[in-house]
Amino acid sequence: MSDMTLRAWQDEVDDWIGRMGGYFSPLSQLAQLTEEVGELARLINRVHGDQSFKKGEKDEAAIPDEMADILFTLTCLANSLKVDLTDAAKANMAKKTQRDAARHAGNSKLGGASA
Repeated sequence: MSDMTLRAWQDEVDDWIGRMGGYFSPLSQLAQLTEEVGELARLINRVHGDQSFKKGEKDEAAIPDEMADILFTLTCLANSLKVDLTDAAKANMAKKTQRDAARHAGNSKLGGASA
């Protein structure tokens, strides 16, 4: 996959889902999204937290795949609810930019980086 817009991604996912039989209900998709986020959380906790890996568990190399699972599942939910992720992302960034313009400036937890 080359560089792709969110719109093109949403269209590709929609085409694929159509070939597979259609979307699950939004509630089922939300449950699946929660499961996928949990899988990433477990992996991040093993790699960057205090927990150690269990024998046979996925390793750090699986992080991108887990993130992609989240993106796919979120896209399915957006598509089924008729949410344009490009429009939503632009509006959300504008909101954050206005709301948080100076919020993190000088935050020592961020190594002194300013927002």
